[in-house]
Amino acid sequence: MEKYEKIRVVGRGAYGTVHLCLRIADKKQVIIKQIPVEQMTKEERQAALNEVKVLSMLSHPNIIQYYENFLEDKALMIEILKFLAQMLLSIQHVHSKQILHRDLKTQNILLDRKREVVKIGDFGISKVLSSKSKAYTVVGTPCYISPELCEGKPYNQKSDIWALGCVLYELASLKRAFEAANLPALILKIMRGTFAPISEIYSEDLRTLILSMLHLDPNRRPHINQIMAQPIVINALMNLHTDMGKLPCTRIHRPVPTTARNPLSSKPPALSSVFSWGSGSASPIKLQLPTSDTQVTQVSTGRTQKAAVTKNGRLFVWETSAMGTDTLIPGATDGHTHSLVPRYLEGQSAVNIQHVACGDLFTACLTGTCLLLAKIVEALLGYGVIQVSCGASHVLAVTNEHEVFAWGRGDNGRLGLGSQESYSSPQLVPIPESLRPSSVHCGVDCSAVLTLDNKLLCCGNGTCSKSIEEVHCFCQSLCHPVENLLIKAVAMGTSHTVAVTVEGHCYAFGSNQFGQLGNQSINTRQPQQVKSLDANKITMVACGDTFTVAVTEYGDVYSWGNSSRGRLGRSDEETCIPQKVTFTGEEQFSVVSISCSHGNTLLATRHYK
Repeated sequence: MEKYEKIRVVGRGAYGTVHLCLRIADKKQVIIKQIPVEQMTKEERQAALNEVKVLSMLSHPNIIQYYENFLEDKALMIEILKFLAQMLLSIQHVHSKQILHRDLKTQNILLDRKREVVKIGDFGISKVLSSKSKAYTVVGTPCYISPELCEGKPYNQKSDIWALGCVLYELASLKRAFEAANLPALILKIMRGTFAPISEIYSEDLRTLILSMLHLDPNRRPHINQIMAQPIVINALMNLHTDMGKLPCTRIHRPVPTTARNPLSSKPPALSSVFSWGSGSASPIKLQLPTSDTQVTQVSTGRTQKAAVTKNGRLFVWETSAMGTDTLIPGATDGHTHSLVPRYLEGQSAVNIQHVACGDLFTACLTGTCLLLAKIVEALLGYGVIQVSCGASHVLAVTNEHEVFAWGRGDNGRLGLGSQESYSSPQLVPIPESLRPSSVHCGVDCSAVLTLDNKLLCCGNGTCSKSIEEVHCFCQSLCHPVENLLIKAVAMGTSHTVAVTVEGHCYAFGSNQFGQLGNQSINTRQPQQVKSLDANKITMVACGDTFTVAVTEYGDVYSWGNSSRGRLGRSDEETCIPQKVTFTGEEQFSVVSISCSHGNTLLATRHYK
């Protein structure tokens, strides 16, 4: 899409979105039909290809003219980092010997048969440098040479960093960063640093890394060790060191001794666990999963239901089941106990669920193309919905075009539509054009939106939006210091809100009647940092009615506020100081999802192998 600039959406259908675009090369307006082929069946993809093929064969003034078709890849991130980690290690070794490669390019980067191991070759024009010398000879493949080489200036290891940046750009964009019809034009492009933007399908960290490696000033390009210290690269290097060189193992099936004390000891370890507490349970209880190999990626809890989404796109809920034996003694009380039993959503075999959100008496599911409640939300067919949130009686959804839709009860202005009217179908929410929503969050009678640039927008009940009065349209929070902070996560309880900054600091505001703000202050209007969590980087947060739960980057879980009916996951007294929740007998795990509603919490984990 780098050759086109989107102007506006002119149509939507069940199979795609139609955009009016400006072709940058000749400033001509064209129509682009964007079809989500990754969500199609084989037959639907073939039908789309047939449409392209037929259009390309036709040329008539009364038939729309065909220009081109293209496919933007969305699944390259992991492979790119896997290859980058190996290239960095090899170049680090080369540079440690005071050697410049001087001809790094994709043709000189080889893969093994399984496309897992990277080998850098062709050192024919490499040069050994003394500790203080710089090279002067103009060598290398033109598309990958650095600006300083183009200008005939002395160069050093930073020229290899430039070439590696070109390779990384090519892996991400599937085309070269610098191309031209002739050498003078190519040199001019390189010296100006002119190349198409990197697609936003990749993370900001990866895009920023590539841009830094392609900086015109070699002194401002990162050193090889600085690149390897980037968080996005460290994870790839860690995976590389733990995976490379491992030997394939043949599983040996040994019979289980008949004298084994635990007949279940031969079962494979579980991949995920889901815990629940509150509603009378004073400590985390591990819930039953449909199968031992179920991998849970997201959970949500409402007043009356608990739901989860699996890695393979299945949705299941936990239903209460009575267990016990009937008594024959007249006048005896019911001897049944109740347990939560998982049940898959019926009729879901052809639908891939990506996200679930529970309201008070309803559940909304995101399939990737639309929402499911009791049925498909037809008004959103054709929209690329990426996330949904449910309040007690209203729903918000955000699309990949950064549009927000709201429906349900409109009391207190919680829908952000400028009034208190209720709507039974999705309504487009007015958001300032300069702001691009990325996620939506519903409270009981209020709502919040987070933008791509980490701004927090609020509407609804004045207590939760932190304004004196109700706010009927989404507006940026003006409370100090939140107005100046970059917010990456937010959660809303009945009468309080907790926001997490990109640095991992917690700020709480609203009612502090039960200590749910994490401090002893009685100031309910001014957002305050939860100081006792200062030593931890918070990654997730959830709010119940009168309590708060937070998760750190290392998987520790803290809770504070009202402790009645087991809300805090322990039998402590009510506390405004965050205390750690204990998971007895559990191996180490990472938390993948957390949800709170009213007086209960649902938490999903992934076990370390």
